[in-house]
Amino acid sequence: DDAAGKLGMCATGRYAYVASAFPHFGEEDVLRGWNGSGTIFFAFCNLKCVFCQNFDISRLGRDRLEMKPEELAHLMLKLQELGCHNINLVTPEHVVPQVIEALVIAIEEGLRLPIVYNTSAYDSIESIHLLEGIVDIYMPDFKFWDPNLAKKYLKAEDYPQVARQIILEMHKQVGPLKVNSAGLAVRGLLIRHLVMPGYVSDSFKIIDWIAQNLGPDTYLNIMDQYRPEGMVSENRYPEINREVHFDEVMAVKQYAIEKGLWRLDTRWRFTNTFSCAG
Repeated sequence: DDAAGKLGMCATGRYAYVASAFPHFGEEDVLRGWNGSGTIFFAFCNLKCVFCQNFDISRLGRDRLEMKPEELAHLMLKLQELGCHNINLVTPEHVVPQVIEALVIAIEEGLRLPIVYNTSAYDSIESIHLLEGIVDIYMPDFKFWDPNLAKKYLKAEDYPQVARQIILEMHKQVGPLKVNSAGLAVRGLLIRHLVMPGYVSDSFKIIDWIAQNLGPDTYLNIMDQYRPEGMVSENRYPEINREVHFDEVMAVKQYAIEKGLWRLDTRWRFTNTFSCAG
């Protein structure tokens, strides 16, 4: 918001809006462990992805609860009490100051879990600089390489340029992902990439960049979870109004292996080659 209190695109003012918070067992194995990742979903977002699977939260802000810093801090501590392995902040870019404010309180009151910054990678460099020494695990989702695709589907033509800058800074701060003896992530960079139907060649370009600029030790989750949601489900974008095919996901995974990226997340939605029918 601005100095006069007028809300901008992210529809968030002095205090952060939380849509939900719980031990999440759907995250990567290195995050969810056996007690879950302590996930806090913030309402609204600074991107306008037409296919967002959390459209009700990111665009409509449904079921949101405004939280003062003390309340957000106590929420983090509650997740710690439940045995969660980390605090997983989802779409936090537009509430970075509020998050830092809450973390100061939570740490003073005993928060000791790793902090996960779970983002689209459309962040301001100022935000990432503020978070240096605070965030333990950066988890950006590098969505598109082509600015035209970013403009069409994310409503942000500069997304690829911003994402590259942000991911490089994240990597500079925390380095490759490190896990402890229990297999849990404690520090580093974990990149997600959602394979889109019909755009395997765009995925290849992202893989090329990761291999060339971040190296083979980069932990990469090539995600196969795309499904038509948000505005796509209304058939306003018919070219992506289908689930991603098995062969498309496997092509991206194989390409990543050929480029030397060996730390690939191993969970798959597909169980056989026939699940891509249709």
